[in-house]
Amino acid sequence: MVSAPSSTEPADAERVRTVVAAADSLTVVTGTRDYVLLGAGLHTVDEDGRLLLHVPADCPLTAEVASAPRGALSVLLEFTDVAPVALRDRVRARVTFAGRLTPGARDTELRLDTAHVSLETARGTVTVGPDALAAARPDALAPYEAGMLTHLVDGHSDVVDLLAGLLDPALLRGATAVRPAAVDRHGLTLRVERATGHDDVRLPFAAPAYEPAQVGDRVHGLIAAAERAFHGLAPLPLGPRPE
Repeated sequence: MVSAPSSTEPADAERVRTVVAAADSLTVVTGTRDYVLLGAGLHTVDEDGRLLLHVPADCPLTAEVASAPRGALSVLLEFTDVAPVALRDRVRARVTFAGRLTPGARDTELRLDTAHVSLETARGTVTVGPDALAAARPDALAPYEAGMLTHLVDGHSDVVDLLAGLLDPALLRGATAVRPAAVDRHGLTLRVERATGHDDVRLPFAAPAYEPAQVGDRVHGLIAAAERAFHGLAPLPLGPRPE
């Protein structure tokens, strides 16, 4: 089976930036109400890692910020990362920014002065520092992930079955399904579902995929490794790495 490179998954700060960049909705929680903002282009992250909201000037949130003491409104901004394919539990991560919203450079812009950022996954919740967040960049594959995973599910279930051969056989005992759950530049994640729960297992690429065109070659590398494992060559079990 496959052996893992020294770095086989995104750093926490990169994961946060990817979740935020891919999100087409977010929730803003203030002391008086919750705002659910829907649609592309409603938020961006600048070069310094500062989160900006782009909302109409007549949005009630804009008015609440303007009427806050000294024009700074304490808020929580919440982003949810949802798998684009059918799984039992589709929520893969939650990102929360805590800070103060202030008016931005334009009438339709609100700027978040961030005090705290947290990333919640199946492993638990971690804090991401401002310097790491500013230095990180979103995964370049994120805009294409939904299409890639849907393509695997709808057109290549045989490939998924073959790749399942790279998993430790003990993980497959009692499995009801094995499905692709995520793909990023470092690898593909398979979910092993059972009647009472699931495990998410990463299959690391031999080298990172820096653009969508490279993913096919990386997946073919995994397929070749699975075929070797099927024929009893180089069996190296890959343990579970929950997302």
